[in-house]
Amino acid sequence: MAYDPVARHKVIKRRVVRGELRKYYRFRTDRWYGGIATGDCVGCGLLCKFCWVRDPLLFNPTNVGSFYNPHEVARKLLSKARKKGLTQLRLSGGEPTIGRSHLLRLLDKLRWEGHLFILETNGILIGSDKSYAKDLAGFPFLHVRVSIKGCDRDEFTMLTNSMPEGFDLQLRALEYLFDVGVSCNPAVMISFSSPKKLERLRRRIFVMMPSLMEEFEEEELILYPHVLDRLNRFNVSYRTAFQPNRVPPESE
Repeated sequence: MAYDPVARHKVIKRRVVRGELRKYYRFRTDRWYGGIATGDCVGCGLLCKFCWVRDPLLFNPTNVGSFYNPHEVARKLLSKARKKGLTQLRLSGGEPTIGRSHLLRLLDKLRWEGHLFILETNGILIGSDKSYAKDLAGFPFLHVRVSIKGCDRDEFTMLTNSMPEGFDLQLRALEYLFDVGVSCNPAVMISFSSPKKLERLRRRIFVMMPSLMEEFEEEELILYPHVLDRLNRFNVSYRTAFQPNRVPPESE
């Protein structure tokens, strides 16, 4: 039975947020975006069948990770970036918009550090509450990458088991962010989509926000062993994918 994605985000919040404390399971530097310091959150309100995080993180967030306050997260990200000479920071892993107060306080602590901050999100919570986008508009060094699951409602539900209305919330998040002047882009998982469906989505976004097409990102599956196991478990077939050691530079 399909679940309400907004309601499930709220359920997960009770497991991974305590006031301004938020659960993370690691801090790292890696190659994406040409080099970036990353904090990986615990907990997401979607159950994507292709998610790259491992099962304990996806299905049992209560028992993994540790709680950190915004100051601690800022310090860890900046330390990682300085050691590698990086100018970009991000939150990824689970869903970083869970714990709104934590995220806004973190951004406030990074305001004068001179780094670009990339927020990777499924957009559900932003699309369900425009005031979230308005809050994010106060941080000019922020870029929001909205990771869209599939190219239409049916694919969204097939990939996440969520109610199809969640797909519309993802597009609405883009619209809300765009309307209040937050730098953003759509990153669409296309590995399960036909070219016809992809073109239909491209046209839909173009009609809504033509300028976003310059940064329309096509995201493809990376076949980490645990991802392949999960796809097989759910009997999900894909059209395109990369082996972990063969991701082209333009996809980084």
